[in-house]
Amino acid sequence: MTATLLRTAADLHARARTGRRAVVMTMGALHEGHATLIRAARRIAGPDGEVVVTVFVNPLQFGAGEDLDRYPRTLDADVELAGESGADAVFAPSVDEVYPGGEPQVRVSAGPMGERLEGAARPGHFDGMLTVVAKLLHLTRPDVALYGQKDAQQLALIRRMVRDLNFGIEIVGVPTVREEDGLALSSRNRYLSPAERRTALALSQALFAGRDRHAAQEALRARAREVPATRERAEALSAIGESRAAADAHAVATTAGGPAAIRAAARLVLDEAARLDPPLRLDYLALVDPSDFTEIGDDFTGEAVLAVAARVGATRLIDNIPLTFGNLGAAS
Repeated sequence: MTATLLRTAADLHARARTGRRAVVMTMGALHEGHATLIRAARRIAGPDGEVVVTVFVNPLQFGAGEDLDRYPRTLDADVELAGESGADAVFAPSVDEVYPGGEPQVRVSAGPMGERLEGAARPGHFDGMLTVVAKLLHLTRPDVALYGQKDAQQLALIRRMVRDLNFGIEIVGVPTVREEDGLALSSRNRYLSPAERRTALALSQALFAGRDRHAAQEALRARAREVPATRERAEALSAIGESRAAADAHAVATTAGGPAAIRAAARLVLDEAARLDPPLRLDYLALVDPSDFTEIGDDFTGEAVLAVAARVGATRLIDNIPLTFGNLGAAS
């Protein structure tokens, strides 16, 4: 399948349109993670719909000293990969097309959630991101837009903007795509030297360590819920050697562990990576509620995100995994 390259919104609007339009927004330098998004968009749009991939390196979301000038620009390869993955069109506007009057005087504010984690590390980033997403949603006029879960805070803010400002567009998150060694796919991975890449693996390894600690805690909680509440039943189980296991399950599920233990398991991996050559320099490690990106407490239940950001050499990388917390109150 060959994707049509379009440079202006007028050209995009002139296309005959039937069925649903699904949009995948990128800054180019497409890789398998983007291809996964495009394939998901193709499934959602169906054979009668249309998939549009945007390629635009947005200057508003790069802060002072960031890699706007270094950011890879590979449009010919991007158009080819987009077409192979199921896109009908690639919309690659110029800066003048997106910002015809220069930098916009009116912008979208990310609010308090945009000042946390990535927002604290990159002031103004999310305001610039939401402003260009809002503009591209208006320019492409989709029914549905797809974004990767690797950029979890970005996805949460886009969902909030679309809901709060009544865009009337469905937002779909697509799971993170990883390389065989666990590193999350990113256009910035190409900046890493072989030694830097080995250090960078600590990001995903830390998340997996936190995930494994969480899984163990949840298993203990489930075991604790099966422990008998009456003395008679406890004595009966004691006869077959289960009372110690039950006591251990209760102790770990109710007094040890929790979010602090998950953070600690992840932090241990990151601390070790800080002693490597080259070292990993941690920006943040956080276990947050995805509705507002505040840190979760010990009594939290529901969906959470374990997120990390760090620098290896001159390259800054982010990663995250979702975790689900059960309800200890169900224990008898």
